[in-house]
Formats: sequence, C-alpha cells, structure tokens
Amino acid sequence: MRAASHIRPMRKFAILVPLIALLAASVWFAIYAWTAIEGPAVPVEGQVAMWLGIVFSLVVGCGLMALVFYSSRRGYDEPARLESDKN
Repeated sequence: MRAASHIRPMRKFAILVPLIALLAASVWFAIYAWTAIEGPAVPVEGQVAMWLGIVFSLVVGCGLMALVFYSSRRGYDEPARLESDKN
C-alpha cells in the first residue's frame, strides 16, 4: 500500500525539524562555549598553526575523497576475477 500524498511531506518534515534543531543547538553551544572560556589570547604563532592544521586537514580529506571517486570510476573497486585464456 502506498502512502497517501500528504504523508510524504510530513515524513520529510519529521526528519528535517529535529536535524535543524540539533544544528541550531550545536551552533548555540559552540558560540556559548567560545565566548565563555576566559584566558590569555592565542598568540599569532598559535593562530597560524591552527589555520595550517585546518587547511592541511581539508586538503587531505578532499584528496582522499577524490581518490575514492577516481578509483570507483576507473573500476578499481570491482571484485577480483580470474580471466581465463581463450587461446
């Protein structure tokens, strides 16, 4: 039995609302935690190291995802098969 046409949008709504609420809560907590922490300011060397770490992590992540897509498109992810000689 197929779901009624008015049920499908409600399913999407039931999935999106909690996800958006979780996103809002996590953004609020991140901002709250960032502003609540007191202490000395991060020196320039620390900021440079943090940015280099962020950029390096993004480059490695994007590079690995590119390799996954490349190997998938080239057929390297196919199961191994033994090719018999037809001579």
